[in-house]
Parts: sequence; structure tokens; C-alpha cells
Amino acid sequence: MFRLALLTVFTFIFQSNADFFPPQFNISLDVKPEQRWDPLIESFDKEFLRKSAADIINSAVPKWVYYAIQPIAASLEWFLPEPFAGEIYGLSKGFGLSVADGVILNLVYEFTPFCTSIIAQDSKGNIYHGRNLDYNFENILRNLTIDVHFTRSRKVAYTGTTFVGYVGLWTGQKPFKFTISADERDHGYWWENIIAALKNGSPVSWLIRKTLDEAEDFESAMLTLSKTPLIANVYYIVGGTKAKEGVVITRNREGPADIWPLDPLNGEWYRVETNYDHWTTPPPYDDRRTPAIKALNATGQENINLDTLFKSPCNAVWPKHMWLWPLLHHCWKKKGRRAFQCPRSKRKEENFSTSK
Repeated sequence: MFRLALLTVFTFIFQSNADFFPPQFNISLDVKPEQRWDPLIESFDKEFLRKSAADIINSAVPKWVYYAIQPIAASLEWFLPEPFAGEIYGLSKGFGLSVADGVILNLVYEFTPFCTSIIAQDSKGNIYHGRNLDYNFENILRNLTIDVHFTRSRKVAYTGTTFVGYVGLWTGQKPFKFTISADERDHGYWWENIIAALKNGSPVSWLIRKTLDEAEDFESAMLTLSKTPLIANVYYIVGGTKAKEGVVITRNREGPADIWPLDPLNGEWYRVETNYDHWTTPPPYDDRRTPAIKALNATGQENINLDTLFKSPCNAVWPKHMWLWPLLHHCWKKKGRRAFQCPRSKRKEENFSTSK
């Protein structure tokens, strides 16, 4: 049996060209939800966090919407499922936020990312999963970005990158099993999403955590992500550890609108998903799909690997802005691999290795 050891080095490139290394935390799932994020509370300046939360909410939520939904958000604590309600309550209490603002902050993160994901298979059947993650308030989030290892019985259950105060994941992996990224699908309004939450739909990022925690393989992860009711439309991109295990799931709130798997036997060895349905034409002012496709075709399936995927298709979408995951079990067993995340002006470099 192999045990996954994640050796992580973060290198973020800002406009000042200064390096920044966001902290890494172990969050124990054996601890009560209200207390499991205490390592963050003890490590971050509370006044800074409160100011950052206020700045994010003020920049993303119109005043009239904020005052209209604040009472609803405060009561959502009683409707949201565990462990997320308890986690938000514990974080809010620890940082000195109202529960309403804690809920609203998580909803803001839920509805404001813009992303590009690529899933590809090389000519040997190796699967690669790349993504970027872009938010409008990068100058705040670069100081709130954290890498989290969720543990159970002192073993890594799953990992992801998120922001302080946010209990969800838009990017995550379950060791030796599968990876998930999510891209925003812009349909609906704030109040529709909140009403959906009251009807027991899951936030997009919470379903990723639930899937990483409970699903045991690529197929079960795909099934969970396809059928669980959500509070917002989204694209889920899932990669496995075997040939052909790659898919883009286009989601409505109620269920799947489309399932778009890899089909390498017919020459469809990659999928590119931005923030638009793949069967439609993206708007010319935000066409990240076309340059990514051109770069992938120019690279070719026989030349796809971590380096070429990062240097060619990823740079065609957003220069130096992509997080790449190797998914093959044997790659993890034999030697460490690198992954990259570059949300906007940030770059992350991550090494994966295994030991017996």
C-alpha cells in the first residue's frame, strides 16, 4: 500500500515580482465543525480578515441586495447542512464576523469566479487536468489564499486550495482517485440562488468537498456531481487515473444539462471548458476557448505532458495562470510531479510524491 505525501511549495508572482508563499494547513475532519478551522483563526490577523471580508462583500454585493439578504443569510445557518453550517459559524465567531456576513462571504465566493479548465489524455493514456481560477478582488485574496489538507485519522483524505473564511473548494483532489475543478456557468440571479439554498440545494463548492470526501472513484464522483441538486449552474471538470477518465459536466440546478467525456479513440483527446456551454460560441471579448484549442492541436496528443500543457495551451488562455495536475497512479508512485496554479497575478508550484 502506498501513502501519499504532499510536498508543497508555493511561488506567487505579483506585479511587484515579489515571491509570496501562502500557508498550508491541516484541517482535521475528526474535530467538531465549529472548531476544525481554529488553526486558521489562530494564524490570521482578525482585524485584517474583518476588513478584507467587508471589502469583498462591498465590492461584490450592491447595498440594496446586502440589506435585503442579510436577514435571510442570518437565518440560513438553520437551513444549511452540516458540517458547513457549523464551520461557517465557527469561523465567523472566531474572526468576529456576524453569522450573516460569514454566510454572505461564502455566497460571494460561490458566485464570482471565472475559470478555464483543460482535461487531456496523452497517447499513452495518461490523464492531465489543468485549470486557472480568477476572481476580481485579487489584491485581497492573494493574502487569504491557503492550501488545505483535510485529514481523517491523521491521514490525508483530500486536498484543495481555498481562501480564509471560505469553507468550499473549487479545486480539489482525492489521492490516487480523481480530481475536480469547477467553472462558473453564469445563469440566474443572486436571489434565485438564495431561494434555491433554502430549498436544500448544495452550493457548488460544498458538493466538491462532499464528493472528495465520500466518492471512491471517478465513476462515483461523476455520478454525485451530475445528480445532486445545486444552488447555481456550474461546469464540473473531473479527471481520473485511467485512460478515458475525463469529463466536463454541464450542470443546471436540478441536474445535468450535458455530459461531455473524453473520446480519444475518435480523436477527441482533450476538452476545454471556460465559462460558456461548449456547444455554443463564446463571445469575442472573452474567447479563451479558441486559443486553448489551437494550442492543444498544435502541441498534439503525442507531445502533451505537464511541461507542454503548461507552456502552450495554458499560456494561450492566460499566460502563467494555470494549475496542472498529473493523475496517473504510476506517475505518483515512481516520482514526484509538479502542478501549477496561477490565479490572475499569482503562481503556485506544487510537488506531489509518494512513499511506502
